Amino acid sequence: MARKNLLEGLISAKGSGTTSSAAPLAAFSPASAPRMNKGAIGAVGQSIAELKSRAVFEVAPELIDNAGLEDRIGGEDDGITALADSMAEYGQQVPVLLRKSPSHEGRYEVVYGRRRVAALKQAGLPVKAMLRELNDRDLMIAQGQENALRKDLSFIERANFARQMRDSGFERKVICDALAVDKTVISRMLSVADALPTGLLHAIGAAPAVGRDRWLELVERIRDRDIDAVINAVSGESSDQRFETIFRKLAPRRPARPRAEPPEAILGAGHKILGEFSRKDGALTLSFSARDSDGFEDWLLTHLAELHQEFLDKGQKP
Repeated sequence: MARKNLLEGLISAKGSGTTSSAAPLAAFSPASAPRMNKGAIGAVGQSIAELKSRAVFEVAPELIDNAGLEDRIGGEDDGITALADSMAEYGQQVPVLLRKSPSHEGRYEVVYGRRRVAALKQAGLPVKAMLRELNDRDLMIAQGQENALRKDLSFIERANFARQMRDSGFERKVICDALAVDKTVISRMLSVADALPTGLLHAIGAAPAVGRDRWLELVERIRDRDIDAVINAVSGESSDQRFETIFRKLAPRRPARPRAEPPEAILGAGHKILGEFSRKDGALTLSFSARDSDGFEDWLLTHLAELHQEFLDKGQKP
């Protein structure tokens, strides 16, 4: 009978099927797992607990709240409709991860999979989910590790996530473990995230095509600027376009070059035009016409040293 009782929960899970009710989640939460005993019975019980932790249940999206840190910049609206249409046609292929709400009985918080939850809610479909018992620290680490594996998060989103973890009191090592990067990379991420006003960050968005160096350059370009005016100047349909627009608008102005004086004629004997000269940026440029100068330019080059010495002998200064 003892073995029957141990297996009873697993049999009930299989027989219950899927439902939009949150009750199955509460019933098979890791928090309600029985205490394990040593020996064969303990091993069976441990296996059952592990199966329960991997079990996928259906939950009404209205019972799920966001939790953890902001991993996407600019909200979750981008692409939600397309994702909802896809899930309506093909179903949800990858479950989300939830934990029980620590403050609201019968509700759940999403650890990762926020966009999927939003899309399923829009499509009017239940959410396939796994449930874990996580405290706030474990939740953020799990969220960070999931983000580290995703290729669609941009540099600035990862940098912003690292900043939020640090501001929440997490040590640098924990942040590194959560994002699966070393301390040097985390320092570079934080140097960018700390220098950018949050309002500007959200006005631009994720900008997936923009890397660290260009974000750093933007930091330099907004220095000593009116940030509200900069934010109001952001425009563009996509976040990449918004970044490019404001990046170009804030480009440093090049100093105006002095206008070159118009060329003047070089006059020879009898006021014959031998060529022309021009002055630009303190330099004098002579240009002779081989047809009109009768080889004078070659003679000038040959006797230039003599002419210069004569100039000096007469007490002139170059």
